Amino acid sequence: MAPEDDNYKARKFQGPEFIPANVGFMPVTWKKHREALEEIVLRHPVICGPHQKGSVNFDAPGDGTYRQGEHVDEWGCVWSNVCEGYEAYVSGHPLPRREMVRDLRPPPPGAGHSYGILPHGFLFLRLTYLRGYEEIMLDFAEEPPELQRLIDIVLDYNAGELKQLLARPPELQYFGDDLGTQRSLPISPETWRKYLKPCYAKLYRMCHDAGTDVYMHSDGHIIPIIKYLIECGVDVLNVQARANGLRRLAEECRGKVCVSLDLDDQMLPFATPEEIDAHVRECVETLALPQGGLCLLSACGPDVPLANIEAVCQAMEKYRGYFR
Repeated sequence: MAPEDDNYKARKFQGPEFIPANVGFMPVTWKKHREALEEIVLRHPVICGPHQKGSVNFDAPGDGTYRQGEHVDEWGCVWSNVCEGYEAYVSGHPLPRREMVRDLRPPPPGAGHSYGILPHGFLFLRLTYLRGYEEIMLDFAEEPPELQRLIDIVLDYNAGELKQLLARPPELQYFGDDLGTQRSLPISPETWRKYLKPCYAKLYRMCHDAGTDVYMHSDGHIIPIIKYLIECGVDVLNVQARANGLRRLAEECRGKVCVSLDLDDQMLPFATPEEIDAHVRECVETLALPQGGLCLLSACGPDVPLANIEAVCQAMEKYRGYFR
């Protein structure tokens, strides 16, 4: 994207003309709504992006682990997909016993990135995939030496993958790792700062040294560690509205880091169009500044009615020029 682009200006606090706003759709959403959804997309090119009618295969399930069945990734983790078009879950963990960490060997270089990004769940979630959620929680609680060994192996592997990606530095490097649950962190902020903050700091520093900005996605409640992510060097923080709360996000982020805000997608299946309009307006009024620092996102699932998808697009169009 060009430097004068609103996305660039928003993350650099350089006064974008419009608040960047985008609506995307899961494969199963296309499969359910089909031509009717396509008509909405065609009516809202500014929000949904340019689209050529007939270009979507409505029945395509998506790539990789979005396909039904079992998949084994480069680390040996087994992913099970029971509903094609949705993401799979990790059902098989290659390191169920702590002592197995001592013999872990990472995948060969180049196995863990595609499309110019590291995979979602590249660090913290990778630990849960390898050990199993309950086992890694016990590791963080008991702090055996195998925990730091495992973190070091995963971090070193990711650093090697990132080095390859930065050989031709992009303007913006995407990272995705869900660090929170619905209402809290899975580990204490102190534990996160001790074991995980140095990892993100190292990877973000690699990006900045290459002249690349950092985009970090995290689902869940991450309010207690946002300040540490900012200290690590994140430039754009993609967070969820409901899990974190707009007021708390404003306290932690407004004017300090660009927020790429996922709307309250949990309300979208049940809300009225009027409630959706009010929600988008509240997001903008709470988080936006004339200088920038806010982008709006929504990924509509198949449970969102067509009228509400239309309402999201209309509200984004209405409020993206809030400061004009």
